Amino acid sequence: MALNIFNSTTIPLVEQVVNFSQARHNVLAGNIANLDTPGYRVRDLSQEMFQTRLKEALAQRERTDTQVSAGGAAARGPDPLAGLGKSVNAFLHHDDTNASLEGQVTEIAKNQLQHNVALSILTSQFRLLQAAVSERA
Repeated sequence: MALNIFNSTTIPLVEQVVNFSQARHNVLAGNIANLDTPGYRVRDLSQEMFQTRLKEALAQRERTDTQVSAGGAAARGPDPLAGLGKSVNAFLHHDDTNASLEGQVTEIAKNQLQHNVALSILTSQFRLLQAAVSERA
Protein backbone atom coordinates (compact mmCIF):
# COMPACT_ATOMS: atom_id res chain seq x y z
CA MET A 1 0.00 0.00 0.00
CA ALA A 2 2.71 2.47 1.00
CA LEU A 3 4.66 1.61 -2.13
CA ASN A 4 1.64 2.48 -4.28
CA ILE A 5 1.35 5.84 -2.52
CA PHE A 6 4.98 6.69 -3.33
CA ASN A 7 4.73 5.43 -6.90
CA SER A 8 1.65 7.52 -7.59
CA THR A 9 3.60 10.70 -6.83
CA THR A 10 6.56 12.27 -8.57
CA ILE A 11 8.91 10.97 -5.85
CA PRO A 12 10.49 8.15 -7.93
CA LEU A 13 11.01 10.52 -10.86
CA VAL A 14 12.62 13.24 -8.77
CA GLU A 15 14.72 10.62 -6.97
CA GLN A 16 16.27 9.62 -10.29
CA VAL A 17 17.05 13.28 -11.09
CA VAL A 18 18.74 13.67 -7.70
CA ASN A 19 20.78 10.49 -8.22
CA PHE A 20 21.84 11.57 -11.70
CA SER A 21 22.88 15.06 -10.61
CA GLN A 22 24.85 13.58 -7.71
CA ALA A 23 26.70 11.18 -10.03
CA ARG A 24 27.34 14.00 -12.53
CA HIS A 25 28.70 16.23 -9.76
CA ASN A 26 31.24 13.51 -8.86
CA VAL A 27 32.38 13.28 -12.50
CA LEU A 28 32.67 17.07 -12.86
CA ALA A 29 34.61 17.36 -9.60
CA GLY A 30 36.99 14.69 -10.90
CA ASN A 31 37.47 16.77 -14.05
CA ILE A 32 38.48 19.79 -12.00
CA ALA A 33 40.85 17.69 -9.90
CA ASN A 34 42.56 16.36 -13.03
CA LEU A 35 42.63 19.42 -15.30
CA ASP A 36 46.41 19.73 -14.96
CA THR A 37 47.05 16.02 -15.48
CA PRO A 38 48.84 15.49 -18.81
CA GLY A 39 46.70 13.52 -21.26
CA TYR A 40 43.58 13.69 -19.11
CA ARG A 41 40.37 13.67 -21.12
CA VAL A 42 37.37 15.46 -19.68
CA ARG A 43 34.41 13.25 -18.84
CA ASP A 44 30.76 14.09 -18.40
CA LEU A 45 27.39 12.41 -18.03
CA SER A 46 25.09 13.06 -20.98
CA GLN A 47 22.07 15.01 -19.77
CA GLU A 48 20.32 14.51 -23.10
CA MET A 49 20.61 10.73 -22.90
CA PHE A 50 19.44 10.73 -19.27
CA GLN A 51 16.43 12.91 -20.10
CA THR A 52 15.53 10.68 -23.05
CA ARG A 53 15.73 7.53 -20.93
CA LEU A 54 13.78 9.22 -18.13
CA LYS A 55 11.00 10.21 -20.54
CA GLU A 56 10.85 6.66 -21.91
CA ALA A 57 10.63 5.18 -18.41
CA LEU A 58 7.96 7.71 -17.44
CA ALA A 59 5.90 6.95 -20.57
CA GLN A 60 6.16 3.23 -19.84
CA ARG A 61 5.05 3.81 -16.26
CA GLU A 62 2.08 5.90 -17.42
CA ARG A 63 1.03 3.18 -19.88
CA THR A 64 1.19 0.61 -17.08
CA ASP A 65 -0.79 2.88 -14.73
CA THR A 66 -3.44 3.43 -17.41
CA GLN A 67 -3.81 -0.32 -17.98
CA VAL A 68 -4.11 -1.04 -14.26
CA SER A 69 -6.57 1.82 -13.60
CA ALA A 70 -8.70 0.83 -16.59
CA GLY A 71 -9.23 -2.57 -15.00
CA GLY A 72 -6.74 -4.27 -17.25
CA ALA A 73 -5.63 -7.73 -16.26
CA ALA A 74 -1.99 -6.79 -16.67
CA ALA A 75 -0.14 -7.30 -13.44
CA ARG A 76 2.00 -4.42 -12.36
CA GLY A 77 5.63 -5.30 -13.02
CA PRO A 78 8.73 -3.67 -11.65
CA ASP A 79 8.86 0.10 -11.76
CA PRO A 80 10.68 1.20 -14.96
CA LEU A 81 12.22 4.14 -13.10
CA ALA A 82 14.01 1.77 -10.73
CA GLY A 83 16.39 0.52 -13.43
CA LEU A 84 17.26 3.98 -14.68
CA GLY A 85 19.66 4.80 -11.86
CA LYS A 86 21.58 1.58 -12.38
CA SER A 87 22.47 2.58 -15.94
CA VAL A 88 24.18 5.89 -15.13
CA ASN A 89 27.51 4.52 -16.38
CA ALA A 90 25.98 4.16 -19.85
CA PHE A 91 25.63 7.95 -19.99
CA LEU A 92 29.36 8.55 -19.48
CA HIS A 93 31.28 9.92 -22.43
CA HIS A 94 34.80 11.24 -22.87
CA ASP A 95 35.49 14.54 -24.54
CA ASP A 96 38.70 15.05 -26.50
CA THR A 97 38.55 18.81 -26.19
CA ASN A 98 40.62 20.69 -23.68
CA ALA A 99 38.27 21.92 -20.97
CA SER A 100 38.77 25.08 -18.98
CA LEU A 101 38.36 25.46 -15.26
CA GLU A 102 35.69 28.11 -15.83
CA GLY A 103 33.67 25.79 -18.05
CA GLN A 104 33.78 22.99 -15.49
CA VAL A 105 32.81 25.31 -12.63
CA THR A 106 29.90 26.59 -14.73
CA GLU A 107 28.72 23.02 -15.34
CA ILE A 108 28.99 22.25 -11.61
CA ALA A 109 26.93 25.36 -10.78
CA LYS A 110 24.21 24.37 -13.28
CA ASN A 111 24.24 20.82 -11.95
CA GLN A 112 23.98 22.06 -8.36
CA LEU A 113 20.97 24.17 -9.29
CA GLN A 114 19.27 21.14 -10.86
CA HIS A 115 20.07 19.09 -7.75
CA ASN A 116 18.72 21.77 -5.40
CA VAL A 117 15.48 22.15 -7.38
CA ALA A 118 14.95 18.38 -7.35
CA LEU A 119 15.56 18.24 -3.60
CA SER A 120 13.10 21.09 -3.03
CA ILE A 121 10.44 19.25 -5.01
CA LEU A 122 11.19 16.04 -3.14
CA THR A 123 10.92 17.81 0.21
CA SER A 124 7.60 19.34 -0.83
CA GLN A 125 6.24 15.93 -1.89
CA PHE A 126 7.22 14.38 1.46
CA ARG A 127 5.57 17.25 3.34
CA LEU A 128 2.37 16.74 1.36
CA LEU A 129 2.43 13.02 2.13
CA GLN A 130 3.11 13.71 5.79
CA ALA A 131 0.18 16.12 5.94
CA ALA A 132 -2.09 13.57 4.25
CA VAL A 133 -1.06 10.79 6.62
CA SER A 134 -1.43 12.95 9.72
CA GLU A 135 -4.70 14.41 8.34
CA ARG A 136 -3.48 17.98 8.54
CA ALA A 137 -3.82 20.51 5.78
